[in-house]
Amino acid sequence: MDDNFLTLSENNMNQVKISLKNRGEQASAWSRIVLCLILLTFASGCASYGIVQNKPSKDAVPATPYSLKTWANSKKTEDTIFFLTFSGGGTRAAAMAYGVLQELRDTLIFRDGQQERLLDRVTHISSVSGGSFTAAYYGLHGDKTFDTFESEFLRKDVEGVLTKSLVRPSHWFSSKGRTERAIDYYNEILFHDATFADMMQPHRPMIIINASDLAYGLRFSFIQDYFNFLCSDLRSFPVARAVAASSAVPVVFNPVVIENFEGCSVPQFNSYTTELAQQSSEFVNTLKGLQSYSNKKARKYIHFVDGGITDNMGLRAMTDVMALSGGPSAMINKMQRKIPRRVVFLSVNASTEHNSDMDKTTVQPSMLDAMNAMTDIQLHRYNDATVDKVKSDLDVWTAKISTPEHPVASYFIQLGFEETPQLEVKLFLNKIPTSFSLTDEQVDTLISSARVLLRTDPEFKQLLADLANY
Repeated sequence: MDDNFLTLSENNMNQVKISLKNRGEQASAWSRIVLCLILLTFASGCASYGIVQNKPSKDAVPATPYSLKTWANSKKTEDTIFFLTFSGGGTRAAAMAYGVLQELRDTLIFRDGQQERLLDRVTHISSVSGGSFTAAYYGLHGDKTFDTFESEFLRKDVEGVLTKSLVRPSHWFSSKGRTERAIDYYNEILFHDATFADMMQPHRPMIIINASDLAYGLRFSFIQDYFNFLCSDLRSFPVARAVAASSAVPVVFNPVVIENFEGCSVPQFNSYTTELAQQSSEFVNTLKGLQSYSNKKARKYIHFVDGGITDNMGLRAMTDVMALSGGPSAMINKMQRKIPRRVVFLSVNASTEHNSDMDKTTVQPSMLDAMNAMTDIQLHRYNDATVDKVKSDLDVWTAKISTPEHPVASYFIQLGFEETPQLEVKLFLNKIPTSFSLTDEQVDTLISSARVLLRTDPEFKQLLADLANY
């Protein structure tokens, strides 16, 4: 989630333009308050209600749930576990993620004397907010993504369409919220009523879309392993709703509502998660949030919003999944895989650097400038802490599954605008707003820059060298 603000049009005070700018992974409380006050000024009226579209698992028990174990069965056993994570950041994030997919597609390696695309080695894609559009589309369409995604999303004025819907007088007092109208549009242009069952395609990575439980601040992943806490079947759940939840900026968009059903056995935590909770207060909160779903009366309906509030990089979600599976060895067993030779994390981070002009003058910064500065400080520090944590966890995981006879190598590849070598390009990238409407030049630069960043990354080069020598 990145910081967001509403600006009133100078030419028409009845028109409201949603401008998502310099978003990061946690929303500022002050920004949300100001957003709420502005919104209430022009959009007060009847309450809107979320439409519930998930089904109870007891009524439709899937033979092959959208779970870690089932997904592993659909892919051939590999000697590499490859986690790809896409951050939030509107179309900026979606375009950067798309460029990385292109580069992985065009990076060829050799296996058993045969040529193979590195993209086909990716086993999981964890995504947040803007990155979830690219991840979900690729999960549904595979290589067709490279023919249609640019025209159907990256180069489309999605924000303009949503804004017109927001300011249309006939919608001001409608019981159908802004998010429901966004979901309708996402289905129209991208997802066409596809469900997670449609995402279960052979030889494609498992797509893990992440959102935030608004009431408990819990990272929540759209996989059956999490839906089991809600006694619900994920396979029949619309992909557009998951993507909308992952990108639903609070106040600007309504939460996506999911019913918490009764009538199933609540998943039990294993000894690994219990031990981890004794070492990490953050993980204690994660367990408390998951345990809260067992209170079916108090938590009848769960409200999901932008995943960036709790993890704008999609990285911590993967560490949660690993922990809840019982640790690296248990997760590998759950996935019915052999111990890999390599574990790869490739993090695609589309966050921008905030360049403030407040230090050039004695003029006191505006409330908005102050809020943006405070939010940027919090967001970038949280990003840094996330990277440090995942790097540390990755070292621990590979050490646990390594043996003298079978050492496991780890790779953490981090792509961000700060690594851009050309200063002019770097400045251009950092000025691209977190919007769902970019120019062709911005989209082209994002795609090409992402490809170059990956191609020239030292850790990525090391991975390719090791794959070639094996």
